[in-house]
Amino acid sequence: MTINLEDIQLAAQRLDGVAIRTPILTSALLNERLNATVYIKPECLQHIGAFKFRGAYNRLSQLSPAEKARGVVAFSSGNHAQGVAYAAQLLKLDATIVMPSDAPAIKREGTARLGATIRLYDRETESREEISADIARQTGAVLVPAFDDEDIIAGQGTCGLEIMQQLQALDCVPDCVLSPCGGGGLLAGISTAVKGCNAGTKVYGVEPQHYDDHYLSKQAGERVKIHPQLKTVCDALMATTPGELTWSINSKLVDDFLRVSEDDVAHAISFAFRYLKLVVEPGGVVALAAILQNKLNITGKTVAIVLSGGNIDSQSFSKCLEEFPSP
Repeated sequence: MTINLEDIQLAAQRLDGVAIRTPILTSALLNERLNATVYIKPECLQHIGAFKFRGAYNRLSQLSPAEKARGVVAFSSGNHAQGVAYAAQLLKLDATIVMPSDAPAIKREGTARLGATIRLYDRETESREEISADIARQTGAVLVPAFDDEDIIAGQGTCGLEIMQQLQALDCVPDCVLSPCGGGGLLAGISTAVKGCNAGTKVYGVEPQHYDDHYLSKQAGERVKIHPQLKTVCDALMATTPGELTWSINSKLVDDFLRVSEDDVAHAISFAFRYLKLVVEPGGVVALAAILQNKLNITGKTVAIVLSGGNIDSQSFSKCLEEFPSP
């Protein structure tokens, strides 16, 4: 089984009045600079500062009474953690989140503030999957995947559905939509929604250059696992292989994958702050980075991009502004 547009529409009904229907923004300066019409979907303005709340709430809201009584467990570097924690808080469930000890402090603090129990682990020596499975086995808690889950994907897909609905209200159909890509859940949901609304709209996933497993999988025609030698500031996009379920969708619906450098990301963070008046985290800004660096020819086209999250610590943010004072 895989998801379809109807699944996303049902998810939108569950999220109605709960999730924020983030706006569609435009920038005359950006349009002039790129000679294109660019629409921006700022999921950095969503609950917990990222799109992840959509999928988490769609998943948790469908648990049975018995499952709800046992609570949930998830593993995440931050945004999925906060999404699950807030959804659990709203639904009055216990939540345990397995987080890497080097996760950004702003994400750890946000997760704790939402009432979740945090179990820290070492990325180099411990397996978050094994830890989460042990917790689920010992407590009976329901494991909530970050991306490889139909309800999670359908929830994330409501972001793409809103894009198409909001642009339709403007009598506009986008030529292409660009989305960040980590494990592929947001992209799978968006590609399903966008293609379901208009098959002719192209969809592109954007990755950091050192975590380009989807790009390489596209070239190989099958899922590829990477062994990155270098880290990335895009902590939200550090998956090393596409999800099995997400790849089954993205391999069919996503037209191509683009890669951006660490400097491209820092430049885009600075640009978003100075000219769009938005605070965007590294993993959330890669679609903007791609069009600013001409990774795709969009001249004369109508483009929608997703800024998927805004949880960046002050030190990293200041560094980006200092490195690129006039992007």
